[in-house]
Amino acid sequence: MAWLRRRWKLWVPAFLACLFGTLAVAMTAGGAPPDRSISFEMVRSAASVNAGCVPNARADVSVTSKGPVEVMNVKAEGLPPKTEFDLFVIQVPNSPFGLSWYQGDLETNGAGKANGTFVGRFSIETFIVAPGGGQPAPTPHGALDANTNPQTAPVHTFHLGLWFNSGADAAAVGCPNPNPPTPFNGDHTAGPQVLSTQQFAPTEGPLGQLGS
Repeated sequence: MAWLRRRWKLWVPAFLACLFGTLAVAMTAGGAPPDRSISFEMVRSAASVNAGCVPNARADVSVTSKGPVEVMNVKAEGLPPKTEFDLFVIQVPNSPFGLSWYQGDLETNGAGKANGTFVGRFSIETFIVAPGGGQPAPTPHGALDANTNPQTAPVHTFHLGLWFNSGADAAAVGCPNPNPPTPFNGDHTAGPQVLSTQQFAPTEGPLGQLGS
């Protein structure tokens, strides 16, 4: 019986190690749901198409849910080199764009490519709301800023748009130079929209594809 006891002492630890290892894998798989993600393109905006400029401009976008936030990666190409652009989350893809949210900047390299990573809410939960209108607002740019807000129920903003930071940069590559400038940069002196998600219907922007 001594040989049986010796084997038992060897088998039990091995069996327990295997059992706990299997449980640990199962708990990890069940307790941490996998990241959810979507991907889509940004295409030439109506302004770019109508002007016949930046014919190769495009961008690939991926959005991954991390639970409380999303991570959005934008990879643009076919743009003029060494040029600054401004990225907005917008209500509808074409002018007048509806409610819009300034997200950040992209700057192209010498090959006309740019990459940007943005963290925020980029899903079916992305919205703008103002329960009460007429509240005081700061005006760091004077008359270019509204000094009060309009009232609105929640408005979802599921589209993306990319603007030339400068009308002069747009004109240099044959795109329109708006006069007055558009408000789509940090000091409200931007050029025209160059890319958008206009291939999606106005109320079916791609960010809405990612559920809460």
